Amino acid sequence: MEKFVKRLQILLEEKNINQKELANYVDVTEVTISRYMNGERKPRIEIINKIAEVLDTTTDYLLGRSDIKNSEENKVITRAFHSLDIDGLPDEAIKEVEKYVELIKLKYKQQDKR
Repeated sequence: MEKFVKRLQILLEEKNINQKELANYVDVTEVTISRYMNGERKPRIEIINKIAEVLDTTTDYLLGRSDIKNSEENKVITRAFHSLDIDGLPDEAIKEVEKYVELIKLKYKQQDKR
């Protein structure tokens, strides 16, 4: 939940959207959004989907299951991943490749910050 709150705060700032506007977009009250932001309440999956759509991100990113922030970044990674010759690899090996790609992305994001 902590990662959700942090990422939600960051995305709201990046998109220049306040809590009241987000509440209107996802059809909940401003108090409800405030409770999400304070970690007092967990949003239902339908609300998470709406929030992700409004903020142009993925639910996986919001929930901390992925560091891929938006669909455009996801498309680039998907194209790169599918260009790899992974046909015939077992699921376990494909998951290792996915983890390695995430590791490389993290490495280069850290280098960009320097």
